[in-house]
Amino acid sequence: MKLHTPTKKLVAVLSVSALALTACGDDSSNGSGSGSAADGSGVPDADFNEQDRDNLKDGGTLTTAIGEISEQQNPFHADGTTYTSNVWSWYNPITTHYSPDGEWSADPNYILDVKEEEEDGKTKLTYEINEDATFNDGTPIDWRAWETTWKINNGKDEAFTPSSSDGYEQIESVEKGENDKEAVVTFERAYPWWQGLFGFIAHPELANPDNYNSYLKEVHPEWGAGPFKVEDVDFQNGNATFVRNEKWWGDTPKLEKRVMRQMETQAAINAFKNGEIDAVGAGSRSDYASVKDLPNTEIYVGRAPKNTLFLLNGESDILKDIKVREAFAKGLDREQLANIWYQGLPAKLENPGSFIFYPFQKDYEDNFESVAGYHPDEAKQILDEAGWKEDSDGIREKDGEKLKLRYVLVGESDLVKSSAQATQQMLKDIGIDIAIDVRPSSEFSKTLQSKNYDIFPMGFSSGDPFGVAYFGQTYRSDSQLNRSNTGTPELDEKITELQQLPTREEQIERGNELEKEALALYGIIPLNTALGVTAVKTGLANYGPMAFGDVPIENIGWVEE
Repeated sequence: MKLHTPTKKLVAVLSVSALALTACGDDSSNGSGSGSAADGSGVPDADFNEQDRDNLKDGGTLTTAIGEISEQQNPFHADGTTYTSNVWSWYNPITTHYSPDGEWSADPNYILDVKEEEEDGKTKLTYEINEDATFNDGTPIDWRAWETTWKINNGKDEAFTPSSSDGYEQIESVEKGENDKEAVVTFERAYPWWQGLFGFIAHPELANPDNYNSYLKEVHPEWGAGPFKVEDVDFQNGNATFVRNEKWWGDTPKLEKRVMRQMETQAAINAFKNGEIDAVGAGSRSDYASVKDLPNTEIYVGRAPKNTLFLLNGESDILKDIKVREAFAKGLDREQLANIWYQGLPAKLENPGSFIFYPFQKDYEDNFESVAGYHPDEAKQILDEAGWKEDSDGIREKDGEKLKLRYVLVGESDLVKSSAQATQQMLKDIGIDIAIDVRPSSEFSKTLQSKNYDIFPMGFSSGDPFGVAYFGQTYRSDSQLNRSNTGTPELDEKITELQQLPTREEQIERGNELEKEALALYGIIPLNTALGVTAVKTGLANYGPMAFGDVPIENIGWVEE
């Protein structure tokens, strides 16, 4: 199979895995804009100032906000988040890309060709690697980088804690081809989602567990490669700065410098209004109202491949009982929450019912509605049967204990707070007391890792369109991404069988069937699909909402005046 190279260079930066974790309501890099129908049918996949490189000036700085400069800076690690990947992608190789609608391509700066074959029922890939591709320390980017990426992600060595082993665990071998610049990847069986792998590649030094685990409050510029290099990453003050990499062999980046600053949502909006940053997410009513009429500002609207969700901690004292989790899900009016999320914005999207596809993808089915939906009377009955009886104050009680849950949220977004307060009221109506605990955005990773919550609103952000390929990452009981601590050995076995089906069509059909069973564990509850709203300074090109797509970072810049 010959690789496809897009003519307009409209491609997506991959996450290391299909799903990455973000704070709820984090809009630092996504957008939305002009009007559309109530179901979102008028929202385009991509909306931004698309410009050829020749129309951009040489130089300039792009400064934006980021939710946190995460302590863990290795995106292959289970503790890595979307914020980790955001930093990583500005100084490390990104080898494969997608258009906004999910069309795959390879970056010719790294991969010249991919040949796909089937031998004895096994998928075999041969990657031809660019001769010029080299890590910053002088190590050639060759088949060893593919081998290392496979070994640290396949889950077979306990010295590594991968974010996701999906796909990599089905690889039988990674070997040298006719020369070092040819990597031959052979799977154990037919694997239809191979295009979702090796988007990020690892320096061979990461095969050493000590190096793999050394990214805690540390970055390794020497093991990076690409158009930019690290100038400074300041974990204490929350800043990351990248400058042009003199060792880059491709097109010279149009930007001279790229800066990320850790900021709360409101601080980011204020910084944009004051001219301190060049672009900002404006996905809430107040944020959108603050920026939509600013001079020298463009507002862009597009799709964002991110679902907001409730994470219910199946290991907490009360939520260990699946009946309480089920009652919570059925007592939740998601339509009311959607009205809060989209109020004051130029479009409203339908509520999502799946974590394997988005409503704008053709294979999407609403699998959540079939197992939950808004049924408050049924929720009350479930709690009655579980022994939680309504007390005089309306809050249920069992064995002298009140039915009280801790709702932990991070950030100062008015949108997130309004959603929390609405949830608090609707759950009170069925007898559940919700205590809201607000923490700063900088504690997102810490909170997630600590499991110190009952309810945690957050987001799943996708790096590619192949959601079924990562079914295990989302729902397997031992998955590092499944922070709900729910799952069963029986479901794990079914997931393994799903992943061994030989064709995409068979996996999609079975995936939609199996997701109903997974969602019926009530560990994760889909709330809404992100509507991207991005405000940018006039003149900024190739930056904005693009669904699965993105522009190569060397082609982001400022239009010639």
